Amino acid sequence: MEHQPHILLLPFPALGHIKPLLSLAELLCQAGLHVTFLNTDHMHRSLTRLPQPSSHFPTLYFDFISDGLPTDHPRNMKLIGELMISLKSVTKQRFRDLLAELSTKSERPVTCVIADGIMSFAVDIAKELGVRVITFWAFSPCCLWPFLCLPKLIEEGQLPVGGEDDDMDRMVKGVPGMEGLLRRRDLPSICRRQLDSPIFQFYVEQIKAMTQTSALILNTFDRLEDPTLSYIAPLFSKIYTIGPLTALLTSHIEHDILPSLSSFNNLCEADRSCMTWLDSQSLRSVVYVSFGTTGLMKRSQLLEFWHGLVNSGKPFLWVVRRDDIEGAEAEHPIPEELQVGTKERGFLVDWAPQEEVLAHQAVGGFLTHNGWNSTLEGIVAGVPMVCWPTLADQQINSRWVSEVWRIGLDMKDTCDRSTIEMMIRAVMEERREEMMRSMDRIVKLAHDCVNHGGSSYHNLDKLIEDIKEI
Repeated sequence: MEHQPHILLLPFPALGHIKPLLSLAELLCQAGLHVTFLNTDHMHRSLTRLPQPSSHFPTLYFDFISDGLPTDHPRNMKLIGELMISLKSVTKQRFRDLLAELSTKSERPVTCVIADGIMSFAVDIAKELGVRVITFWAFSPCCLWPFLCLPKLIEEGQLPVGGEDDDMDRMVKGVPGMEGLLRRRDLPSICRRQLDSPIFQFYVEQIKAMTQTSALILNTFDRLEDPTLSYIAPLFSKIYTIGPLTALLTSHIEHDILPSLSSFNNLCEADRSCMTWLDSQSLRSVVYVSFGTTGLMKRSQLLEFWHGLVNSGKPFLWVVRRDDIEGAEAEHPIPEELQVGTKERGFLVDWAPQEEVLAHQAVGGFLTHNGWNSTLEGIVAGVPMVCWPTLADQQINSRWVSEVWRIGLDMKDTCDRSTIEMMIRAVMEERREEMMRSMDRIVKLAHDCVNHGGSSYHNLDKLIEDIKEI
């Protein structure tokens, strides 16, 4: 009997990158393909309850390699540059050794590597060893296109942005199709760094390597980003748009029979008491608040959000991670009026089952950092957003949510209680009807794409068939 293909998946070591690739791993396993999911040792230890091969996932294997950093290194966003340097200097060689072993000495050699778009060393190694490599881009396509235009933006002197005298509302030229829409403040966050900074140079290298791979996988759906995709497509031999991956997974797998890998994919256990609390709230009355897994905020910002939420008069469910707040001031006591307001109509948890929360009938608004996973999950659930982006693709995602898709409000570079209160009220009351008209249309498009016969469903089948032909 002919062996099924063996795919090696390599995510960047951050939960926002690991999560969509786990969904892809599940879909590939569902099609009978063998998958090795390769984390760094730190992320493998951090993720809770990852399953071993079992009757549920008999063709899925987890492996790990070192990221080259000491065990006690915090690996937070402040020190992300150290991680990027270590991945390039240490992990690259260890990946080469592992792939060589899996490709030549293994009973089931690797057919194809699917590597995160910012793990470009995998492209060099796979090519060297004669293994086909496909890029998976974990950010949004509307972020990828400005990234691909970085050389032109640099040449024209438009970068960096964010200087002391910079007019951040000035429109950006040099990103075709985004004229009159993309402001300097909407560019990906690395554009606020100096051009010679290690992190900026790291991304320039990654983008250059991406176009040398055999194909590109995007976690989006055609009808959401057709204009942007039309500019990206000529730069790649093949593009597979297979999102939203969480919704595509639902269309392929009976969740009452099989547990989804996403249910294992947590840095900590979700506090399910929040679901009981939501059951006691009125229809579409609750604001769900979560700023993801990597962002940091100052205590002053935390208090502004807290005041804005309490002053809005809306019930709120807030995910506040223990490591959300920068510095020792995180331990300072919370003002009494906020404690009283939270006791009356708030609920705070360390972690929540986000997709379940967004799908709950009590949730009417989503205050989010606009990471791409969260943005897509908000779209699938049909929940309008208040956007407070800080990192990576979040700045441009929030602009598209507000001005292109018109399913939320953009609050970037602002953090005061009156604006927060005003925007919550707008999403929950004054502008809700107009946003829901746009949201309902996009939700239908999303579900049509992932159902049988839809573009994402078809593109996944095409991806699987193309891998089998390698």
